[in-house]
Amino acid sequence: MRFGVFYELQLPRPWADGDEHRLFKDALEQVSLADRLGFDYAWQVEHHFLDEYSHSSAPEVFLAAAAAQTKNIRIGHGIRQVIPNYNHPARTAEGLATLDLISDGRVEFGIGEGATRLELGAFGISAKTKRSRALEAAEQICNMMVLTPYPGFEGEGFSMPCRNVLPKPLQQPHPPLWMACTNRETIKVAAKNGIGALAFSFLDPNEASTWSKIYYDIIKSDQCVPLGWSVNANLAMVSAFSLHEDGSEAIRRGQDHFEFFRYSQQKLVADDFVPGYSNMWEEFRERRGDASNRLIKAALARGEFDGAGIGTPEQMRSHIANLQEAGVDQVIFLQQAGRNSHENICASLDLFSRTVMPQYSADANEREDIKRRLLAPYLEAALARKNPMQSLAESDVPVVKAAVKAAMPSYQKAVGKT
Repeated sequence: MRFGVFYELQLPRPWADGDEHRLFKDALEQVSLADRLGFDYAWQVEHHFLDEYSHSSAPEVFLAAAAAQTKNIRIGHGIRQVIPNYNHPARTAEGLATLDLISDGRVEFGIGEGATRLELGAFGISAKTKRSRALEAAEQICNMMVLTPYPGFEGEGFSMPCRNVLPKPLQQPHPPLWMACTNRETIKVAAKNGIGALAFSFLDPNEASTWSKIYYDIIKSDQCVPLGWSVNANLAMVSAFSLHEDGSEAIRRGQDHFEFFRYSQQKLVADDFVPGYSNMWEEFRERRGDASNRLIKAALARGEFDGAGIGTPEQMRSHIANLQEAGVDQVIFLQQAGRNSHENICASLDLFSRTVMPQYSADANEREDIKRRLLAPYLEAALARKNPMQSLAESDVPVVKAAVKAAMPSYQKAVGKT
């Protein structure tokens, strides 16, 4: 089992001077701590114009800073908005390769398309075509990172002439490819394309097991035709996260913030929104009242609260064991949510690393080796089904004509050539 930390960079109102600055600096400090403690992944989203819910509009900048401050933790776009209206595919390929070089080959490439009207509408993206546009762009981004030169492309979402996209990534053929998945249908899409699944839904173990079976059954079938130049057969799931030796204190520190995450997520999709004048945190607290506290206290009194990522180390071990049994390869902790404090987040990370992580990290390499051997023939067959884009021979590369050839004689004279 592998473990990651996950950042939306939430900042509920009201905002005070310096809050955004503190938010980013605290998050970078948390990633550095996670690296020292032995966490495997740090994931950063990309969202635009989502007041309070996510202030992470330039993850490539944050991840570059994180790469510079860490040694081992893998640096993940979870996800990059790949539709050309958001980011031109060539710019994404260039940024990924640059980040991979400066991080010594630690980049993970998650792809996404956006779901809110605030984002899609601002960038002129149709909800009906966003999936196809994202997959088209992602495939070409992979081609750009592999081929020298990239032969060019005429597609539905963008077109580009032959160019050599530089630099090339350290990881070969390119960083592992992931896809944001929020339901069973997107799990199927990820598996059919040989892409790792970032399951951004909070599932019970039974549903997680169902998703895992669907995913790996397709990976092993002839339906799997890789979008990229390799297959990343992995399933990661996001979990709530707040840990304390006293279960009620873990809940006090984390439950409201996790519930706000889900509340704001749903509100941005389902409700009207006035940009720049949101008040989601206060609305959440007013609607919740003390109902959440009463329900939690009652569940604790009955001994029915199982943690689900929020609770004691013992409850967390049970939570992780259930997900591992369900076939989940990585658990990604949503610790930065709502108004959860930097101090509490760091304390939870430290406690987890001392009391839970060793049990599940000890045999992680061995488990992955076994899995790799079992899947090897299926992944080889999947790659054989792919019809990859071919690079061009030098004689076939279109010449990019000089714009001002008349300037050449005077240049040659200046440098003493005839």
